[in-house]
Amino acid sequence: MSRFEPAFVGQDPESSDEHCPAVFIDPNTGDFLFQGRIITNPTILEMIAKHGAIASDEAVVWLPARMRQLILDALNGFEGTRQGHGSPTLAEMLATAKRSAVHLEMRDLYGPEPGYDDWLAGGDGRTDRSRWIGLVSDAVNRGVKMRRARIVSEPVSDYIRWEHMVTDVNVKAGEEVRWLPRKKASGIMLPHSDFWMFDQSLVAFNFNGGDSNHVPGYEYVSDPRYVTQIVGAFEMVWERAIPHEEFHL
Repeated sequence: MSRFEPAFVGQDPESSDEHCPAVFIDPNTGDFLFQGRIITNPTILEMIAKHGAIASDEAVVWLPARMRQLILDALNGFEGTRQGHGSPTLAEMLATAKRSAVHLEMRDLYGPEPGYDDWLAGGDGRTDRSRWIGLVSDAVNRGVKMRRARIVSEPVSDYIRWEHMVTDVNVKAGEEVRWLPRKKASGIMLPHSDFWMFDQSLVAFNFNGGDSNHVPGYEYVSDPRYVTQIVGAFEMVWERAIPHEEFHL
């Protein structure tokens, strides 16, 4: 372990969907580092501020009472070596969803996509998607409602033509898919990037570079103030969008 790397003490075992909160120790100073959900409730913040001002570079975070032992481990001079789960994968987030999973796509080109390259070269554009089919089927079978909305420019790009052709696999797996022409999205306050949202409580933004390639990692948001806005934006898109079987190129 690098001498600058915080020592991981542990994380809440019941928050596997977000892999948070967590407790760390600075190995050089012994200072404590707490990762938790930022408190935004103004009433709580007002009560805390009565005991001392909350500076502009400070935040009040929430850790559940069940993490008491982890906090005690840190206080008692924890010197062990532990490893956390790391950032959750899409498969892990989907596997822990209980009620819903929605995905919004807003680009006209994504890459790299072997199926798209094959289609451009004259092939059928089909690739092995059995893993995704399994993930979707498992989620749908346990009661998770999966919806995917795509905002597209018209005339559509070649990529969208290919994507539309292979979407039958998504539908057969159990996803509901709708398409919204970009010109019909006027007035909807859309977010800055594509996202997945699980159980209307956790949003995972995903990014693509200017070259259309996926940028590794997600930006996670669970603050209800922001999640509520994402819920509203997606539902407005969904209401206006055209079901896959009715969207003809």
